[in-house]
Amino acid sequence: MVIAIFFIGHWFLSLFSQTFYLHRYAAHGMFRMSRRWERFFFVFTYIVQGSSFLNPRAYAVMHRMHHAFSDTERDPHSPNFFRDVFRFMWHTKKVYMGLLTGTLRPEKRFTGNYPVWERFERFSDQWAPRILWGFLVGLFYWELAPALWMFLLLPVHFLMGPLHGAIVNWCGHKYGYVNFSTRDRSRNTLNVDILLMGELFQNNHHRFPGRPNFAVRWFEFDPTYYLILLLQRAGIIQLVKGAGSAT
Repeated sequence: MVIAIFFIGHWFLSLFSQTFYLHRYAAHGMFRMSRRWERFFFVFTYIVQGSSFLNPRAYAVMHRMHHAFSDTERDPHSPNFFRDVFRFMWHTKKVYMGLLTGTLRPEKRFTGNYPVWERFERFSDQWAPRILWGFLVGLFYWELAPALWMFLLLPVHFLMGPLHGAIVNWCGHKYGYVNFSTRDRSRNTLNVDILLMGELFQNNHHRFPGRPNFAVRWFEFDPTYYLILLLQRAGIIQLVKGAGSAT
């Protein structure tokens, strides 16, 4: 029971940091927050993503490239050019690392207006803290896992951030239904989205990339949007007026 609670907690906290902070805030700027709260969520994302922490700057640039070149050969993570998800993830990793290290220089239109914290980034991008995080999670399992098969969950913990991105982009551009005509192959994968907090309404999102609510039809539900409303009500964030324009 303890392991199940820990795994589910890590899954959804990591996912929330990715969809709320990296995707909707860093990449799309759907809402504003103070510098203090921006740094709070920077650290929060680092803690809950753990060994798979994704740098907000590199993530934002890569995601903006994805929207600009969606499902073309210039898309950094379209699944439609790869035979399997492993090649797809490896290509995405190479693009991300190129943006992170500066070996890949993006067009100027994809840069700016995302969280930058150079001192913390120098620490967070090192391997030592990532390995330490993985060691502590492994130790937790060693002490509390009642069955050996549970150790098979460890790779999921170690790769949580990229794994979420892979599921969203692989499923969201291959499987599901379409609400809107777009220039790409984006889909809404409703039957899987219960595990992805609104991220798999990809067709809706690609039609309205600035819209903070990814759900459109009556039977669609985006839980992250209601958490955003709660945070706005608490005075932590402020939604940007006019968010929700079409591509």
